[in-house]
Amino acid sequence: MGEAVANVARRINAIVEDEKDTLDLYNCKLISFPDAVYKVLRSVIDKIHVITLANNEIKVISSKFFTTFTQLRELNMKGNKLTKLPDETGTMLHLTSINLARNKFSVFPERLTDIKTLEKIDLEGNEITEVPVEKLLTMPALQSVNLKSNPLNKESLAVIRPSLTFALLTTVED
Repeated sequence: MGEAVANVARRINAIVEDEKDTLDLYNCKLISFPDAVYKVLRSVIDKIHVITLANNEIKVISSKFFTTFTQLRELNMKGNKLTKLPDETGTMLHLTSINLARNKFSVFPERLTDIKTLEKIDLEGNEITEVPVEKLLTMPALQSVNLKSNPLNKESLAVIRPSLTFALLTTVED
């Protein structure tokens, strides 16, 4: 545990010292986003455009995360234990890519459809059965939605697929 904390501290201190635009807390054994990080990064928060929290044990991401990192362009949270996102997710003004693959979503996180700048959504390997296609079609920048390895309703997908304006990636089953 002490080694994991030291690893996170080293990575965060490097960002502050070098004024980097990327916060990489990949595989740090986190169960939540550490509250102390907000204080340590206070002077560089607006410069952070990319955050990687992949392969941790995060079950919940707070609304504070989304209201603090307002300049975020890319968010990678694959390989965690998330089941939902806070409403504040939909207020992101610059987010272009979000990776939520291999989490525990059973419902498509619809607040993502409020993000007008979002180009890429990756939800591969969750438990999603329904897709809010009508809402996705209203997203002006959307290019691709990866829903491979989800138990999607295949019949409804077959009906809507011809009208899509973005790439919808699903697992083909025989």
